[in-house]
Amino acid sequence: MNGYVAVTDPEWFRFLSRQLGIDEVNFWKPGGGTGFRALTLGGPLLFKLHWPHNFIVGGGFFASFSHLPVSMVWDTFGIKNGAASYSEMRARIEHYRKSEPNPREDYVIGNIILEEPFFLPRDKWIPAPQDFARSVVQGKTYDLTMPAGKALWDQVLVARAGSVRATAERPVEVGAMYGDAQRGRVRLGQGAFRVMVTDAYNRRCAISGEKALPVLQAAHIVPVAEGGLHRLDNGLLLRSDVHTLFDRGYVTVTPEHRILVAAKRLKEDFDNGEPYVPFHGTKIHLPEREAERPLATQLAWHNETKYLG
Repeated sequence: MNGYVAVTDPEWFRFLSRQLGIDEVNFWKPGGGTGFRALTLGGPLLFKLHWPHNFIVGGGFFASFSHLPVSMVWDTFGIKNGAASYSEMRARIEHYRKSEPNPREDYVIGNIILEEPFFLPRDKWIPAPQDFARSVVQGKTYDLTMPAGKALWDQVLVARAGSVRATAERPVEVGAMYGDAQRGRVRLGQGAFRVMVTDAYNRRCAISGEKALPVLQAAHIVPVAEGGLHRLDNGLLLRSDVHTLFDRGYVTVTPEHRILVAAKRLKEDFDNGEPYVPFHGTKIHLPEREAERPLATQLAWHNETKYLG
């Protein structure tokens, strides 16, 4: 497995290192042009400060990369973007882009979503590898199974031990998850779930086909409050109104991916519902990859537990 040492904005690092209970972060790129293919799911990304502070100061585990408008990014991650406010984040983007402020523009930026971030105290900072040239402006990939990469990863594991703060919802795990980079295991947070579901469904409502991104929401089939997880196969991308009806049981999806609409209940409860009746019996729009499609067991749970039809 590869790891990636990324040149990191010191203000981004300092702000996040002072926050408590951060379970995921957005390591964003101000430009919306380039992608990020250096890591696979669970691969570690390490934070290296700009020169002259040539140290590795923390890291996280890769979940997803996506190009998204900054309004959605702020709505999804908030201060986990490494800024205290939306206006501060926009100002920082404009600074790096060297552009004049434009309040009407919803900047599209690159977003590297990281889970289980950790921030090392000053006495545990790790000098950057000797082959990490000063001319590198974005980052450098290391094979963690080769001598240089393995030595670096071993230093990170030692420095990280005891430096991670747990939360009640996400206690710190010990053992193979952090010691064996080959496992590539990562738990998704709410923000990563939203981004990954949005991209898996090609930014299109699974039921209505709506493509207007601001009104699309990642819905849990089995809610987290009832034991559901932030997993792609427990998610559907739905237009906001359809999401509300799905959560309340007026709409469901069968294990065969057919849409059911409780038209009678909609009429009884709200004297309406006609706009949703045409969806009844049709099939949802599915992700292209089989692994990203909703599990039949989750859909069956929603049919049996939530549906009012």
